[in-house]
Amino acid sequence: MTVTAPLPAPATRAGSRLALILITACAPAVWGSTYLVTTELLPPGHPLFAGLMRALPAGLLAIALTRRLPTGQWWWKAAVLGALNIGAFFPLLFLAAERLPGGVAATLGAAQPLVVALLAVAVLSERLSSWRLVWGVVGVVGVGLVVLGPTASLDAVGIAAGLAGAASMGLGVTLTKRWGRPEGIGALSFAGWQLAAGGLVLTVPVALLEGAPAHVDLSALAGYLWLGLVGGLLAYTLWFRGLKTLPVTSTALLGLLSPLVAATLGALILGEGFTLAQLAGFALALAALAAGQLTPARPRHDIHHHEGAQL
Repeated sequence: MTVTAPLPAPATRAGSRLALILITACAPAVWGSTYLVTTELLPPGHPLFAGLMRALPAGLLAIALTRRLPTGQWWWKAAVLGALNIGAFFPLLFLAAERLPGGVAATLGAAQPLVVALLAVAVLSERLSSWRLVWGVVGVVGVGLVVLGPTASLDAVGIAAGLAGAASMGLGVTLTKRWGRPEGIGALSFAGWQLAAGGLVLTVPVALLEGAPAHVDLSALAGYLWLGLVGGLLAYTLWFRGLKTLPVTSTALLGLLSPLVAATLGALILGEGFTLAQLAGFALALAALAAGQLTPARPRHDIHHHEGAQL
């Protein structure tokens, strides 16, 4: 006689999903500290080196702890994902943060959910989710209200870097969802592979174009450690753990937390105040983030059409 385990109750499944969303959201919340750390602690003019220090040591540490290396096709897949999510994204992020006010850079980064929503159609063969696409636009507007001031200056190189960074990680996130991760490989190992691969991608540009800063003081060292261990290894482990299960576009919408946290840190640490427009933007961005986690009910005529196609 075969005994089948009972299915989890809907409330239990909903609670588990909410817990996973909250844990995954910790990653972009931590990434929100990048703007403050970059401008206040790191030596200026070295975005490639900052990306290298954030990625390679943390990746090698994860590999040393887990003692797991890619096998077969996962060598090139890890290299591609590492290049998109880390090797290209990190220096573009730091370059945008250095060339633009934090608010402008954050607004450009907030476009990533829109990139993912469109790529999910082409790469994952998903139907275009107008629900999440609309909320993605609302999120960008909300972030813009929070972080863009009337004196925000624009820099062509910085804008290009911000948009390219959003596109690079958007494609990386979508491919991560398409490929999944190897059986028996945990999120820590998976994050380590990508951080190490992304760091290796950066070694040649750092050596040829930038080099190391002439002086790294204790504040800069603390900044590199925070970005590497917390903003890199811990955050990406949580991010890839959530991405394995959660829908890719709704996960990308969690990235709206990053500029909101950046603005909050600016208010708390740098003494920047909030206007009524900024508070309204906060509300819009948080509404977009929350709504993006929901799956709207399909219209009845769509359900009947789908059932008819199966008959």
